[in-house]
Amino acid sequence: MQLIINGETKEFAENLTLTKIMQSLKIEDKVMAAAVNMEIIKKENWDRFIPNNKDKLELLQFVGGG
Repeated sequence: MQLIINGETKEFAENLTLTKIMQSLKIEDKVMAAAVNMEIIKKENWDRFIPNNKDKLELLQFVGGG
């Protein structure tokens, strides 16, 4: 399955949850917010939400600085 994550096309196995996708990218501890096709997915639903082929995911991380 192809997903567009933060503007980059990536390949994944079918039927992966949002959590499993983040784990495969090694960013599960860094992501603070997730949106699929511009719709926010609540964090408590990440373990159940399965994106579709060609969905656009925005995985947002908060970065400190100044």
